[in-house]
Amino acid sequence: MGVVVKGSPEWRPPARDFFPTTLLPRYNATRYNTNVDITRTGPGGGWAAHSSGSKQVQYNALSPITQNLERFLPSAVALSFRISSAEMDSTGQNNLKRNKSEKKLLRKQIKARNTLMRHEGIECVSHTTQNLVVANGGLGNGVNRHQLLRLVEECGLVEALLMSPNKPYSIVKYGSTEEAKKAYDTLNEKEITLEDSNQNVTLYVNFVEKVHWEDIIPISLPPGLMMIEELVSPEEEQNMLESIDWTENEVIQNAQKSLKHRRVKHFGYEFRYDNNNVDKDKPLPGGLPEICSTLLEKCLKQGYIKHKPDQLTINQYEPGQGIPPHIDTHSAFEDEIISLSLGAGIVMDFKHPDGRTVAVMLPERSLLVMTGESRYLWTHGITPRKFDIVHASERQKVGSVTPDVGDLTLNRRGTRTSFTFRKVRRSPCNCTYPSVCDSQQGCQREEAPSFHDSETEASKLEEEYVHKVYEEIATHFSSTRHSPWPKIVEFLRTLPKGSIVADVGCGNGKYLGINKDLYMIGCDRSQNLVDICGEKKFQAFVCDALSVPVRNSSCDACISIAVIHHFSTAERRLAAVRELARLLRPGGKALIYIWAMEQEYNKQKSKYLKEKRASEGKEEEINTDVAWGLFCDQMHDNGSQDSACSDRVLNDSKDKGGNAKQVIHSKLPVHTNRTSFHSQDVLVPWHLKGGTNKKGECVKALQLPAGSKELQEFSPVFHRYYHVFCEGELEAACKTLDCIRIQKSYYDQGNWCVVLEKQ
Repeated sequence: MGVVVKGSPEWRPPARDFFPTTLLPRYNATRYNTNVDITRTGPGGGWAAHSSGSKQVQYNALSPITQNLERFLPSAVALSFRISSAEMDSTGQNNLKRNKSEKKLLRKQIKARNTLMRHEGIECVSHTTQNLVVANGGLGNGVNRHQLLRLVEECGLVEALLMSPNKPYSIVKYGSTEEAKKAYDTLNEKEITLEDSNQNVTLYVNFVEKVHWEDIIPISLPPGLMMIEELVSPEEEQNMLESIDWTENEVIQNAQKSLKHRRVKHFGYEFRYDNNNVDKDKPLPGGLPEICSTLLEKCLKQGYIKHKPDQLTINQYEPGQGIPPHIDTHSAFEDEIISLSLGAGIVMDFKHPDGRTVAVMLPERSLLVMTGESRYLWTHGITPRKFDIVHASERQKVGSVTPDVGDLTLNRRGTRTSFTFRKVRRSPCNCTYPSVCDSQQGCQREEAPSFHDSETEASKLEEEYVHKVYEEIATHFSSTRHSPWPKIVEFLRTLPKGSIVADVGCGNGKYLGINKDLYMIGCDRSQNLVDICGEKKFQAFVCDALSVPVRNSSCDACISIAVIHHFSTAERRLAAVRELARLLRPGGKALIYIWAMEQEYNKQKSKYLKEKRASEGKEEEINTDVAWGLFCDQMHDNGSQDSACSDRVLNDSKDKGGNAKQVIHSKLPVHTNRTSFHSQDVLVPWHLKGGTNKKGECVKALQLPAGSKELQEFSPVFHRYYHVFCEGELEAACKTLDCIRIQKSYYDQGNWCVVLEKQ
């Protein structure tokens, strides 16, 4: 190895063993040559080294060679030499392995810090504090509270252990910084085996400055819901379970089934899953099992039910199995529905049409009683997963599961068998929930109500909940609207070459360039959406759909896609159709699409509902992947219409301010996205994707604390007004206009559609 002394040409290289191999503790290459400069930091000082090659070479300590250098070099000179990595000895290799491990830990910690700040607003710090965040040590990774608590308590007094539902991290608060530092040193890169799954996870720890949490108010059960613990004894439970003969060869078709997600058996009447009802004229022989008689008499005596049930469904749920959210058909059964849980407990999820959710723990041998609102209005279902999030303390083992991060843990599911008893209804249901009642829906649709007292009020409502909203969300909205609908494309491509076509409510112009043989113009109420059309080189202008500045009878065709349902009165919706007719020449055609209240039609769910069901139907396994990257997946907000909505109902009649909201005289329910509609006039949430404002400019929010006003402003939720149309409502409106005739009407993926021809 040649050595050239800088500033001293006469100096000659020393013997080969002059430079010990301990110079190379951080040398990373395997077969690589590089130039290394060594420089004295000052008279009597140490030595520093750096690489002049293509790869950075770092040296922790030059002290092993300092003695030899002192013999040859004056205090101010520096030297350069070449090192071959093949000369590394076993000591260097060991140091290399150790340093790789250190670098890996550092990378994991940095990634965890960035992820926490980006998604949670939790800022990690480099100095010692009493608080630690434990990455991969959360309920979302399958780590239960009892196991983690035992682990962290080995390092000192734990004042609080916070574990949020479905999050892959936890927060630990120690009594002192010394205890926290001990935990930091002990737990970093510690691999643990999960007690519930025998899988391994690796923990990564960082300090955090402050930990904020609030006392959670217990969540009330849905009205009409009641829980009775230990209704039967363990002996009675065992007898009931043993009485079920799952291998019995039933004569009655469909009386016993092995469904895709569970085993089912029926008594008294068969529940048919093809129409969610029972055949009241075809009772099953034998009635209810005799072993249920004592149980039902007890329920009657205690006042849990008023009528003796005559139908029983037995479901068996293995871990990982569930049942989709549903409401038992109103016309099929009476008010009272009771369900006994045997073999194991489980969490059942209840959801109100306005988006409120309540997770209810059903312990083993407990009875669930649903009456009134909880039976008729709330959906209930069981999420398919192998673990439930429940309270860790003994004080609450039944009822609603409150999201108290200081008292949540995982509970491994067992095999649960439910006995669900119902009373078959013999007359139509006349409950007070007609929006979800199959007995009353036909009557409800005879008239499409208008809830505004004046044209001025309607206009102000649309300004607040339609026009302003689309101005704000234009860029994000446009990014989600890029795939033309096939039947609309078909309509445009069948028009004669050279046709003049107006797209009234063109949005981002996704239909303006479909057929190059047409002369298409677009208009929209949103200036920002029209600007996007201009960027795409399309012809578009700003106007109201009720007053389009185009001459009468000047268009060969018009399209109005997802526009008319934003008008808040029947009169204004009809006026929008009339305006389309005015633009058409005689013989011209118009295609109209509006959102349908019926998101399930001819026994087929719309794509709008299917996308929700597809995500819910997947088995929810506890992910024990040690990669912190899953944190990003779990916390990612898609920011679009797919997101769940706010759980509130807006009642703007109480608003005393001077804005447009004060003119709304009725409650507008906030719709839960990807669910069926329960009201025709609704507010539909739009979760604005973080990082994009209405002009499409990128905004950074890494420094915004969780729950802050700034973060809420960064990712706001806007509400758009919709009037969803019932079957036949659009056709009925069109038929009131003498100048047009309906050429065709159809249903297309959750939308009612008509093709009109001007007479």
